[in-house]
Amino acid sequence: MPDTVLTLPLDVTQAEQIEAAIQQTVAHFGRIDVLVNNAGYGLVGALEELSDEQIRANMETNFFAPVALLRAALPLMRAQRSGHIVNVSAAAAINNYPGFSVYGAGKWALEGLSESLAAELKPLGVKVTIVQPGPFRTEFVQRSLQSAAGHEADYDRTSGQFAKLIRSMDGKQPGDPAKAADAILQAVDSDHPPLRLVLGKYAIDKVKKKTASVLEELAAWETVGAATQF
Repeated sequence: MPDTVLTLPLDVTQAEQIEAAIQQTVAHFGRIDVLVNNAGYGLVGALEELSDEQIRANMETNFFAPVALLRAALPLMRAQRSGHIVNVSAAAAINNYPGFSVYGAGKWALEGLSESLAAELKPLGVKVTIVQPGPFRTEFVQRSLQSAAGHEADYDRTSGQFAKLIRSMDGKQPGDPAKAADAILQAVDSDHPPLRLVLGKYAIDKVKKKTASVLEELAAWETVGAATQF
């Protein structure tokens, strides 16, 4: 179906490939209605165990690559006065885990950027949705999870346990990727899409627990915080 499908090679960390993909897409379809930033990979290990190269490469793919794609597509969407950006985050951005410091940081950064971007683009007719998925039965653990370059035994009970847990979940994740795709399509088709689309019971429960925890801590320290004003 050449009129509806166009497949292109794209390494999201290569600026020239991003520009070429955008140009070829517009040449073929005449416009870009939806941009989904889904490329990324996990990096598991305590912060001390990660190499500088691993940290920078992970942030390059999980944060700077989506930024580059956004900056390439936004002029087109602004001119159209329409479009929808879907930035795929992670449960690690709801509340992070030991051993996912850099991966979670990249997703937190993407969410912070998305919040600002949504406000910038709202008057221009371009919408933004952050997708927060729980564990879905994809090949993420098999193909998209890198381990720390080093090892420190002191972290075996924290990040080490998390690394074992996430690898043991492979093939047993409760989320159905096809149903996740349907949910994203519903959000994109909606006249009033959410800023955050939380997918799966695990992630939904995680948001509820995180919200309750934040409010509880705020109440405990509100007096101290409020006393800092002139």
